[in-house]
Amino acid sequence: MLSNTNRFNAYRIMWVLVFFDLPTETKKERRAASLFRKKLIDDGFTMFQFSIYLRHCPSRENAKVHTKRVKSILPKHGKVCILEITDKQFEKMELFHGVKPIDIPQPVQQLELF
Repeated sequence: MLSNTNRFNAYRIMWVLVFFDLPTETKKERRAASLFRKKLIDDGFTMFQFSIYLRHCPSRENAKVHTKRVKSILPKHGKVCILEITDKQFEKMELFHGVKPIDIPQPVQQLELF
């Protein structure tokens, strides 16, 4: 069994980022893009930027599950990129709004039930 130190280790906790560029010229394409975004949100992803969604995962195994789900809902057209990074890598991100740095929101610690 994992100790609490290992369970929430910054190298074990993962982030899944989904970047996409989907066509929106026709009504059908707009609907497909909206449906893709809705399914990401339904799976616990949060909008980071308009075409970038991210999800905090407590483990690599959990990140793989969500990556697999995203692959199962890929739209027919457009470009989608899925990136898995550790919490340690994520914390090195620098965010700016205009020219002012802003604080990165701290991930919520999730309770695991067996």
